[in-house]
Amino acid sequence: MAPTHAVVGLLVAVPVALVAPELAPAAAVAGVAGSLAPDLDMVVGTHRRTFHFPVLAWPPTLVATALAATTPAPWLSLLAVALVAVALHPLCDLLGGSSEPSPWLAETDRGVYSHVGRRWLAPRRLVRYDGSPGDLAVAAVAAVPALAVFGPTAEPVVVAALVVGAGYTLVRKRVPQLSGRVPVPGPLAVLVWMVAFVRSR
Repeated sequence: MAPTHAVVGLLVAVPVALVAPELAPAAAVAGVAGSLAPDLDMVVGTHRRTFHFPVLAWPPTLVATALAATTPAPWLSLLAVALVAVALHPLCDLLGGSSEPSPWLAETDRGVYSHVGRRWLAPRRLVRYDGSPGDLAVAAVAAVPALAVFGPTAEPVVVAALVVGAGYTLVRKRVPQLSGRVPVPGPLAVLVWMVAFVRSR
């Protein structure tokens, strides 16, 4: 679910925040934005297919990360954080349930689409489905190091993500996905979180 991806995005930014504290706010925004970006295909395109790249995202991500590790350019570090978050998103989805209106029924093996080979990869179902209690638990565990490194300034984002995630978990089985599409206010709410986080620094 989006709150879990957002918290994982903060987690991706932790190494940059530890090495270059002055980049922490921007790294946090890059991580959260990158982790949520693939789900734009819930608004345009086919969910877990159009903007999810479980294989193709990794070559540019590895190049950017290598350059960031050897070149003292802040923008490269931020680009690397965003790209790592983008690349991890479909892998996190793949560890979860299938992409279908009621994924707890596990009626399909459509985890994430791979543009290499042009086929759907089967979900691993380590987390049973999007919005399951296990999904919320992943968000809670990922929140611990993020809060430890970013401190009180990350609290609004993390608390909002966990509250939204808990609410979504409570009603998840009453809210089947409608062809993988969500209304635009969700992404706008995430944008508000990021702006509030940066301004709090």
